[in-house]
Amino acid sequence: MARIKLAYIGGGSTRAPGTVASFIEQGENFQGSEIVLIDLDKERLEVVKTIAEKMARNRGIDLTVKITTNRRAGITDCDAVLTSYRPGGFEARYLDESISIKHGVIGQETQGPGGFFMALRSIHIMKDIVEDIEFLAPNARIFNYTNPINIISEAVTHHSDVPIYSFCEGPFDFASATAVAADLDPDKLETVMVGLNHGCWSVRHLYEGQDVIPMLQAAYERKLKDDSINTTRLRLLKLAVEMNSIPADYFQYYYYRDEIVAEMQAKPTTRAQDILVHVPDYWRHYREQAASDNPQLDPQRSRGGIHELELAIDAMDAIFNDRGDVLPVNYPNHGALSDFPDDLVVEMRGLLDKNGVTRLVDGPLPKHVVGLVKMLGEYQALAAEAAWCGRRIDAIRALAANPLVMSVNKAEAIYDDLAVALRDYLPERLLS
Repeated sequence: MARIKLAYIGGGSTRAPGTVASFIEQGENFQGSEIVLIDLDKERLEVVKTIAEKMARNRGIDLTVKITTNRRAGITDCDAVLTSYRPGGFEARYLDESISIKHGVIGQETQGPGGFFMALRSIHIMKDIVEDIEFLAPNARIFNYTNPINIISEAVTHHSDVPIYSFCEGPFDFASATAVAADLDPDKLETVMVGLNHGCWSVRHLYEGQDVIPMLQAAYERKLKDDSINTTRLRLLKLAVEMNSIPADYFQYYYYRDEIVAEMQAKPTTRAQDILVHVPDYWRHYREQAASDNPQLDPQRSRGGIHELELAIDAMDAIFNDRGDVLPVNYPNHGALSDFPDDLVVEMRGLLDKNGVTRLVDGPLPKHVVGLVKMLGEYQALAAEAAWCGRRIDAIRALAANPLVMSVNKAEAIYDDLAVALRDYLPERLLS
């Protein structure tokens, strides 16, 4: 079994207890390893460290857990860097969302102006992380969960030789949620979803060996008469039926844009505000469990659930233990998806082993959906370059290319409002 040193940037976040629980769940595969939790809040790091140590001890896992607020010290000589951080916290996300919708544009964490400014903030930090790795841990690989993961990977792969693999459970979760909405057993659904992160479609969708789309059609017709079904799920069922392919949930923002803008404008709170209400309870629960002899995370009181970022842990196991597992991964295309440029980071299936990622060829995407995904891919490349080394004009051009914006005047107005509000988290070159 692999013995590694893992630096976890974001180790004091609301998702961190669930993430260390994921690592310890697979602890037999990493006996003798070391985790260094890195974050800005030492008290929260102590809480996560205590939970991790007690969980490992109770499971008989040989694991050393350290904490530091000094990122360079934590990264030194590590084998893997797990990145899951949120610059500016949920307070910055609130600004992303509220200022975007003030202009009549959806600004979600990974979509529209909200996703764009999350990318600007995240890549501003990732540049320094990559530089630290190049000098202090030259053999390390990045396992990234920081959003928007596709734009971050796009930027790093074009400006550094440090290997970066970005992960998201979406290719599993989107299909599973669609099955549940249609009253089907998600365990009987076999899908392959490819495209971009939060911008993927199914290119295989079988239920007990049969095409699932007619079953979704029947379910949609039934659900039209069911007032209890969630509006979002009904929309996505219809989208799957109309497009003959299961979509990422995020496509609702494009295919039902006007309805969702109206709903967001009418809603008294943003998604960030809804989350912020629960953050104090998350930490009360984590501190309670840290004080217990046998910590048990409650999925109702833990951010994201009791196991987090587990796909990244699966990937570490596959690579460092040479498993040869097939997993969804965001990685430069190079022929995996025929509709996209070779150097564009796409969401594909890859075989992961000691050599890294071997791309599997799936697709192509249906012709009636691929156009929008290509637009999102062009925006992704522009946004990544603007975030890494661009100036204000480059950023405005990238934002104007986003399909939720598509207006130079609107892009400039939104950009300037958000740049002023979030200037503390942006490099000076993006402010002038």
